[in-house]
Amino acid sequence: MSQTKIAVIGAGQWGTTLAALLSENGHAVTLWAREPELVAAIMERHENTLFMPGIALPDALQSTSDLTAATAGAELLVMAVPSRWMRPVSRELAQHLDHGIPLVTVTKGLEIETGKRMSEVACEEIPVLPAVAALSGPNLAPEIARGLPAATVIASRDAALATRAQELFMAPRFRPYTGGDIIGVEICGAVKNVIAIAGGICEGLGFGDNAKATLMTRAVAEIGRLVQAMGGRMETVAGLSGMGDLIATCASPISRNHRVGLAVGRGEDYRQALGDSGQVAEGVPTSEAVRRLSQQLQVEMPICEQVYAMLFEGRSAEEATRVLMTRERRSE
Repeated sequence: MSQTKIAVIGAGQWGTTLAALLSENGHAVTLWAREPELVAAIMERHENTLFMPGIALPDALQSTSDLTAATAGAELLVMAVPSRWMRPVSRELAQHLDHGIPLVTVTKGLEIETGKRMSEVACEEIPVLPAVAALSGPNLAPEIARGLPAATVIASRDAALATRAQELFMAPRFRPYTGGDIIGVEICGAVKNVIAIAGGICEGLGFGDNAKATLMTRAVAEIGRLVQAMGGRMETVAGLSGMGDLIATCASPISRNHRVGLAVGRGEDYRQALGDSGQVAEGVPTSEAVRRLSQQLQVEMPICEQVYAMLFEGRSAEEATRVLMTRERRSE
């Protein structure tokens, strides 16, 4: 495969991990970071000292805080900024693009104010995009950065883009699958972060495996209802971007959303769960967007509703559990 010039926008854990993977695959990769000191560390020490200390990055990986330099001659954009920054960064990025270029978003979230998916936000702000795809799956960045095996889904309405991105990201220990249901893949990737908080709450409350299994199984049902209401396919929920990602983030102690939930379940301030790392737990803002979407579309999402109530309305984890367990009787 010939070398491709790729711009990765966003140097958090996930953006850095994917930039390193693409660079190791032999591509000319430039990683954009807003912080000049982080760019200096990546270029001089080959290490993301802010978000991934101790992980060696490829010598060939380039980094810059200049969007024009990052995108000059690029043949693919990879958007890895937090969901709340997707619109402003996309708007800024559009001013620096001098050519149409396909985009792959790897951000798992929804815009709070509109409930729009990340690909929708990017397309609104960057009108020259010829095609867009979403990459999502059970992809805990620290594991992939350490070379542990993982798989993912790259979904797009443009089959050629999905196939091309699959070729670019494919690595001995990273296996992308293609798909056409970008709606389902993005909704699954966003909502599972809310459920991962609930999974952490289960653990923080001292509940057992029965409770966690019940939570994840019922979560599949409510994620599926939202996916279908938004035009996605139910079978997507049973795949890597749905059930696969749900298992990983509900069970893993390295999941940021899980750590937030663990703090809530223990009665602690969840805002302290991530410390001073600057990392984002996407499930927190996404719970607000999901609640608004579920009300607008009249989709029943009781688990997400209770997560929102705990995060933003002061409801205790014990009371949220009581509400869920004493809901009206029904058939599965």
